[in-house]
Amino acid sequence: MRKRIAIDMDETICDTLTRHLDWYNTEFQQNLTKADLYATKIYHKVPEAHVARVRAYPDIPAFFDDIPPYDNAIEVIRELHESYEIVIATAAMEHPTSFSPKYEWLVKYLPFLSPMNFIFCGKKNVVHADYLIDDSARHFEGFVGQGILFSAPHNMAELGQVRVNDWLEVRDYFLR
Repeated sequence: MRKRIAIDMDETICDTLTRHLDWYNTEFQQNLTKADLYATKIYHKVPEAHVARVRAYPDIPAFFDDIPPYDNAIEVIRELHESYEIVIATAAMEHPTSFSPKYEWLVKYLPFLSPMNFIFCGKKNVVHADYLIDDSARHFEGFVGQGILFSAPHNMAELGQVRVNDWLEVRDYFLR
């Protein structure tokens, strides 16, 4: 039986942070950058009056249109799929209107995976997998497999996790 790798979507496979920044900077005429978000989330760096709007961006179906995958993400996931069972475990309960746009994105960029391997969830500890690659360590709480933290600006100060910085490091971790 092949081992199973669960992989998060947002800020792990695709660059939703850049979309957040682009939309925020355009709407509010700001110049917030990824560097400004070191060890914090965008919601903590914008004025309180903008927080609700920024949090609502993923509720807009167009938010997920043409978000690029991270460099090498698709190729490495395809390679991993040859040796591991791959499931995509994406948190969608906070933004239920994101189900269809996320599904469409996954089908477009990961056509080699069965849609039956797409899991839309809240808490990821319900996912039965040997590994979970995610940008948010909170998803490792209660997860019975090995959590692997995918580096993102907001998690750079977190210690004590197995960490990968990009998809080439993911390949090295699993296919060395």
